[in-house]
Amino acid sequence: MLWTSWLVLLLCWGATTSGEQQAEERDGTPVEARAEPQRQRSPPPVEPLDFGFVPAAVYDTHAYFEPGPIGLLFHMVHAFLYVVQPNTFPKDLIIKVIQQNMGGIKIEEWRKPDNVVLLLQTIYYEAGFLICATIGILFVVLVPIIALCFCVCRCCDNCGGEMHQRQRKNVDCQRGFYTALLVATSIFMSLGVFIAYAANHNVSAQIKNTRRLINTNMRDLKTFANNTPTQIEYMTAQYTTAKNKVLSDLDNIGPLLGGRIHSQLEREVVPSLDNALRMAGAMRETKEALENVSSSLEVLQEGTAKLQASLSGERASLSNTLSDPACTNGAVSSTCNTIRSTLAQLGINSDYSKLPDVNHALVNVNTVLRTDLSNIVQKGYSSFNDTPQLVKEQTKNIVSALPRVKGMLDKIGIEINGFSKMFPVEASLTNFTVFLTQGQKNIESFYPQIDQMDFYRWVSCVAVLCMVVLVLAFNTLGLLCGVCGYDEQVTPTTRGCLSNTGGNLLMAGVGFSFISVWVLMAIVSTLFVIGGNVEKMVCEPLANRQLFKIIDTPFLVHPAKKNFLPGMLFQNPNIELTLGGMYRDCYENNGLYHSLQLETMFNINSFLNRTVYNKDLAKVLEGVQVDLQDVTLLEQAGRDNLINFANSGIGHINYEAYLTELNKGVTISDLLSFSTDLEAQADQLPRGALENALKGHASSIRQIHRDQVVPMEQAMSTLSQSIKQLQRMSNDLTVKATNILSAIDAAEYLITHNASHVVKRETKGFTENLVGYFKQYTAWVKHSLSSEVAQCKPISNIVDSMEIIGCSFIVDSVNTFWFGLGGCCVLLIPSIIVSVKLAKYYRRMDTEDVFEDMGNTGNHGEQLCGIHGDLAVVSISPYPNTLTRFPRASAPPSYADWEGSP
Repeated sequence: MLWTSWLVLLLCWGATTSGEQQAEERDGTPVEARAEPQRQRSPPPVEPLDFGFVPAAVYDTHAYFEPGPIGLLFHMVHAFLYVVQPNTFPKDLIIKVIQQNMGGIKIEEWRKPDNVVLLLQTIYYEAGFLICATIGILFVVLVPIIALCFCVCRCCDNCGGEMHQRQRKNVDCQRGFYTALLVATSIFMSLGVFIAYAANHNVSAQIKNTRRLINTNMRDLKTFANNTPTQIEYMTAQYTTAKNKVLSDLDNIGPLLGGRIHSQLEREVVPSLDNALRMAGAMRETKEALENVSSSLEVLQEGTAKLQASLSGERASLSNTLSDPACTNGAVSSTCNTIRSTLAQLGINSDYSKLPDVNHALVNVNTVLRTDLSNIVQKGYSSFNDTPQLVKEQTKNIVSALPRVKGMLDKIGIEINGFSKMFPVEASLTNFTVFLTQGQKNIESFYPQIDQMDFYRWVSCVAVLCMVVLVLAFNTLGLLCGVCGYDEQVTPTTRGCLSNTGGNLLMAGVGFSFISVWVLMAIVSTLFVIGGNVEKMVCEPLANRQLFKIIDTPFLVHPAKKNFLPGMLFQNPNIELTLGGMYRDCYENNGLYHSLQLETMFNINSFLNRTVYNKDLAKVLEGVQVDLQDVTLLEQAGRDNLINFANSGIGHINYEAYLTELNKGVTISDLLSFSTDLEAQADQLPRGALENALKGHASSIRQIHRDQVVPMEQAMSTLSQSIKQLQRMSNDLTVKATNILSAIDAAEYLITHNASHVVKRETKGFTENLVGYFKQYTAWVKHSLSSEVAQCKPISNIVDSMEIIGCSFIVDSVNTFWFGLGGCCVLLIPSIIVSVKLAKYYRRMDTEDVFEDMGNTGNHGEQLCGIHGDLAVVSISPYPNTLTRFPRASAPPSYADWEGSP
């Protein structure tokens, strides 16, 4: 149909990336980036664009059916059909039959061996149905014959037609057994009627659901048709997102491209400037260390002279004290001698006056620091960080070309819109909507006829069931009348009217059973063969999708046509499009473009390569020229400053001499320990002037330590830290300065000589980013076409709805109907037999069995007795011929048979 063609064509405008681009997307990095050395930094990722979400269609159809309680009956029928036909679906057999009879079935063709084999395989597969159908046909043919024979037989007083009942002792037991058997048979027949009626009613009840499914499917198709143009317009409009992003990046090419160039160069530039900045900090730290060394050295030299004088005076004073006559006493002299032997410990241990000063190096460093290296380095940072602004100034020609670029991008958008407008989408979809509306009206116009036909069907099925119900009514009324009217005290020939009516009703049920059972069995057999085969050959394979595999079999309909579906839709049977695959995609609610594989019919890549991937945009960026000659990382003053610092003389300081003196103590011994020992020895002396004098000397020594030694020790600590710091800084100072200058020279050479290479590479990366936005757009279009645009869930819903209506609503109900009715037909046979047997016990007989006592004949009064239980009642009559008053059977039983079976 025309609208179908337009609907298919309007979906083929969407973009799919070329094979090369797809390969790059799968690989994850551009080819140029992979060709770069491993040390090269990977380009920054393309900024992801937000295209939003395609307006989604909301479909109302829920193609799911839960049968409810009647589902138990459906499962029971399915189980019965599985017993009749346990074979798997003959997919291969059906394919062979179709392929070998493409030109039509000809009788002479069946004589071929291949067709004979297929026929035998078909018969084997249908064996269960054939056997059951044969039994049904025999039933239909034989039952009328048997009924005719039965009628003739009864007319000849056989088959229960003789109106004579022989009396037996177990007559009550037999009557009760037949009654129970007929009641059970009637109950099971009632269940069969109930099952058949429930199935019949289910069809009528599901008519409303059928209308609901039809309405929702039609509504979903209209939603599909109305929503598709909106989705296409939305996808077309999203080209503006990519276009605006490209224009924005071009408008900001200076910061963006300059930032990329800056990012590539900073790996070489920034570390060299950082080292120079650290060297400026080292200069300041060196000055502070030299100043600390100079001041500490002066403190130590002055302190050493004062300490020497103090210790000498204290030593002389202590020696005079030890010359006291009290020290000559024998008990005291040893202590005094001991103290006298330690006087040599009161002296200095280090001499800082011989250490060279660092004033020359300090003057040189101060001279170096007159030039602010930090400020010079910051200027280098600033000059390098102005690269984006420099690129912006030098790419003004690109910005001036923006109107031309915008014109090219607008032209691309016009071509995309024009391509989507090539097909009369709105007109086609309007016609499609009108077609759906008219189709729905046409379907709804048939609803009264469908309701009328369903009413006739329902009445017909009820009429069929009434035939069974009538038999059940005869049986039920016969049992009620017979049981209620039966009297054990009366003879068979004198039974009451109610009992006789019960027997006649049972026989009426037998007669009507013979009349109707073969008709019912004909209906059951017909419905069984049709409904059972539809269930096994259509519904089951449709439920497990085996039916799709048959339709999708290659070269099924023609030896030269591979696939059926694309041959029918596109007149191209070589497309790998299958009905099962299309149904699966639509069931997952994918787009119709993906489900129908329209990319094989419409090559959009050439259109996109000509429009979206426009080479004119790359040509605009080919003229980008960026000159970084003006970038200066380190001025000459900064270079001289580094060299002067390296030659400042801090490397010529005699650090070993300083460290040697610093490793010595200030005094020969610890003055605090000396004063403590002196007090301890003074305590050993007798109390007196000598003891007090020695303790006074100990106190003086502590005062010297506190006032002179402690400040010197602090100055020594400061001197030690500063000397070690200077020694650490002076190691390979010239080499460090030379390396810094070499790194800065290398970075400046990279900027001034190799910047063109970096600019070209980053310009190419910038261009790839711009193209990447279009790639994102085309990838988004491809994804949207595959999964979001024209989602074909309504198509799979139509298939599922047809399965629900055809199989769940109709076929399952029909199969349940014949299942219940068939059970009634089978049970009618035992019902006939039991009713014939039981009627003998309720109907009024023409003759009965009697017993005469031949030895008591004479002129006695007449005694009439009935048959009571198992006893034969004796009739004594004055009449010579008792047969004239009591008719008896033509062949009365002998005495020996009286208690036996008839």
